[in-house]
Amino acid sequence: MLLTARTPLYIGCAGWSLPRDQWTAFPDEGTHLQRYAARFSCAEINSSFYRPHRPATYAKWADSVPEGFRFAVKVPKQITHEARLLDCEQLLADFIGQCVHLGQKLGCLLIQLPPTLAFDGNTARRFFGAFRSRYDGFAVLEPRHGSWQTPEAQGLLIEHRIGQVAADPSPLPNGDLPGAWPGIRYFRLHGSPRIYYSSYEKPWLEALAQRLQIPSDRNPVWCIFDNTASGAATANALQLQRMTEQ
Repeated sequence: MLLTARTPLYIGCAGWSLPRDQWTAFPDEGTHLQRYAARFSCAEINSSFYRPHRPATYAKWADSVPEGFRFAVKVPKQITHEARLLDCEQLLADFIGQCVHLGQKLGCLLIQLPPTLAFDGNTARRFFGAFRSRYDGFAVLEPRHGSWQTPEAQGLLIEHRIGQVAADPSPLPNGDLPGAWPGIRYFRLHGSPRIYYSSYEKPWLEALAQRLQIPSDRNPVWCIFDNTASGAATANALQLQRMTEQ
């Protein structure tokens, strides 16, 4: 199900690996990405968290997918986990300069923070100011420290148009609900009870399908399955896609 003006709902996986037991749901021809993009409307690029990709690689990925397909790209750990948002202007410039070669198919940037990174107003304001000076598109934050739930932190995210990820499981109170800026809702499903491995059962997915109903303001909604370690993500995403299409 691809994006149109009437359906700003993206359902997909972290990466585009296709488990063999799901191959029959996809075309036989093409690269894994081309086959994946024939069924899904988005993918989350997690490899950017670990290593940079050449601009030509991003451009090639963009050329491999249909017009309505969108990528979310994860901000490098050099910025979030090593620099911890401090003095990383050049790292930000390098990363954004690479991934903008996705062109209009760059749908969102994902900033995931380490559990030990507490909210600091001065650091956060400098970081998001530098971030927004280089990138004006959709962005979401997945914090994992409770201090990011305070009114001050939420207000700063809203000021910079940063949505807060609804994660499952989440270490935060109400962390399974979207927060901060309401211009985008982004669900990240890691697998529960065994993170990255567990498959989601049908009743849970049915309840999720109801939560994903498109709001009247037509803001985009993303749902990314990150339970990829045993291949459950693809099957769950296909199942949820069928539920929302019904």
